[in-house]
Amino acid sequence: MEKLSIVIPVLNEQETINIFFETLEKISAKIPQYEFEYWFIDDGSTDTTIKILEELHQSFPNVHFIEFSRNFGKESAIYAGLQHSTGKFVILMDVDLQDPPELIPEMLRTIESGDFDSVGTKRISRDKKHRILNFFSSYFYAIINKISNTHIVEGARDYRIMTRQMVDSILSMQEYNRFSKGLFSWVGFKQKYIEYENINRVAGKTSWSVWSLIKYSIEGIVSFSQAPLMLSFFMGFISFFIALIFIIILFVRHFIDPGAAINGWTSMVVILLMVSGVQLLSLGIIGRYISNIYLEVKKRPIYLARKIK
Repeated sequence: MEKLSIVIPVLNEQETINIFFETLEKISAKIPQYEFEYWFIDDGSTDTTIKILEELHQSFPNVHFIEFSRNFGKESAIYAGLQHSTGKFVILMDVDLQDPPELIPEMLRTIESGDFDSVGTKRISRDKKHRILNFFSSYFYAIINKISNTHIVEGARDYRIMTRQMVDSILSMQEYNRFSKGLFSWVGFKQKYIEYENINRVAGKTSWSVWSLIKYSIEGIVSFSQAPLMLSFFMGFISFFIALIFIIILFVRHFIDPGAAINGWTSMVVILLMVSGVQLLSLGIIGRYISNIYLEVKKRPIYLARKIK
């Protein structure tokens, strides 16, 4: 039997774990040529998630888990799961069943053909309750694909199956600031996407807030594009050019009409605010890149595990 590793990051998912496991076991029965190896990564849960995982591990020897010492984020959980997986193929998916397990047989058949190194999934519809988030999500993909050389498929989920070669390639990039959607595309290899309609969570509540999604988007842009740095350069150049034009105008005006008074302190204040705003924005952009460099050079581990079973 070939081993199929399934990596599942979890955070406060006490209501969904058993439902997820029972559903996956039903899928496993349909493909007996594969032995399922589960790797649950507990990203600092504060509910009974770890207790449920320990019970599953005691009852089923193919269920493993890693308990982080604190919350390190989903990206670190993905890295830890891929690092400990041992299967010929590795599936990455969420525990809330928004990633339909029914697609696993089709994903396996596709990757077994040898034509692809990864089979991902792409959501073609979204939850209508979050129209504002959907709007900004669409624009995020449009922007990052304009300013980055790495194409990120709109609607692509982390839910995918990968060959061991592709997994090892992703693990070889040990950067601290990780954006997996970009890394999956950056490594190349032959990839195919399966489309499906949006599915609601089977239970529980999502741990993603609007602010965390915004931070995740900024991380993606900073990790895979230098365009913000170029933007700060151009803004500085334009503000300098405008200031130069004003200097020439005032200089010429002084000789044409020496007695003319310079009217209006409001315009001066506006100009100062504009230039100061450009400077602060540019410093903020540069600072964001420097902060990433700062975190990288410290060489801190991507995660710390309290328990691995």
